[in-house]
Amino acid sequence: MPSINGSDVKKVVIACDAGMGSSVMVASTLRSKLAPHGVEVVHTPVNEIPKDAAVVLCHQGLAARAQSTAPEAVVVPFAIFMGDPAFTKVEQAIKNGETLES
Repeated sequence: MPSINGSDVKKVVIACDAGMGSSVMVASTLRSKLAPHGVEVVHTPVNEIPKDAAVVLCHQGLAARAQSTAPEAVVVPFAIFMGDPAFTKVEQAIKNGETLES
């Protein structure tokens, strides 16, 4: 099971299935929150997750596909697009240098 210290995260990927709506809003919100920590936040289809992704956030229904596309990344699934605790978990781990695990 992949893990990473939040202080080592340089790129977070918001992976989606086909749409561009809600996941783009999530990416935009996280981008503004994580920019002060030097973390790049990008949005991409789940089948095109970049190899340098340290952390992948995706809807829970896509978690298995995300993990197979990016086996070295920590995949953090979420259930709802706005206000899900998974977003806070990733943000806090990066801010506080805490461990994140798939």
